[in-house]
Amino acid sequence: LETLEQLAALQQDHDALFLGMGLASTHQLGVPGGALQGVQDAVEFIATLRQTADLSTLPVGRRVVVIGGGMTAVDASVQSALLGAENVHMVYRRGPETMSASSVEQEWAQTNGVSIRHYLAPVEILPASGQPGHVGSVKFAKQAVVDGKLHATGEFEVIQADMVLKAIGQTLGNPLLSEAGFTLEGGRIAADAAGQTSLKGVWAGGDCRAGGKDLTVEAVEHGKLSAKAIHAQLTN
Repeated sequence: LETLEQLAALQQDHDALFLGMGLASTHQLGVPGGALQGVQDAVEFIATLRQTADLSTLPVGRRVVVIGGGMTAVDASVQSALLGAENVHMVYRRGPETMSASSVEQEWAQTNGVSIRHYLAPVEILPASGQPGHVGSVKFAKQAVVDGKLHATGEFEVIQADMVLKAIGQTLGNPLLSEAGFTLEGGRIAADAAGQTSLKGVWAGGDCRAGGKDLTVEAVEHGKLSAKAIHAQLTN
């Protein structure tokens, strides 16, 4: 959806709409060096990988750092290793118990040679020596939990990298939704159990819907439940 007029036209021409837009925008690290060559979003990396017929033509760094603790970070880490990266570090600012990637997914990454590092928060992406425009390493601030809150210890660690993949979460990033009158929760579309949104005749499901688990199987279930609800409403 790009304009209110487009949404209005869809509503006028159809008795029901189902929105399955996913999460189009990625969060930014907000640290110096993010524009260096070799730094990219993990989502874009995975999308390119899925669309590449000959994976031998897809470039991958020798030393890869993936920043994040979710399934996207796991997927990017494992795929980097399978593509031939010599060292892959998946780095997360908190402990393993707060990672959104499950223990099974974490074990899968480690089985494929990925090193998972905890309690490290990125503070700067540094250029390579002799290659000022290309990433060479990432500087992390060591973290510790004090009275239930995460604090920097004052110590730092630098991990060498010629590719950095950012996997720190996604968002809808579409201001049109609130302008159109959708009720949002945490930047996602609020809906009932059947997917009905605050706009009459409009349902939503998948990652764009609030309160979900960001899993493909759940998105499929959302589609099934909404389809049944839409069918019931139209037949009545």
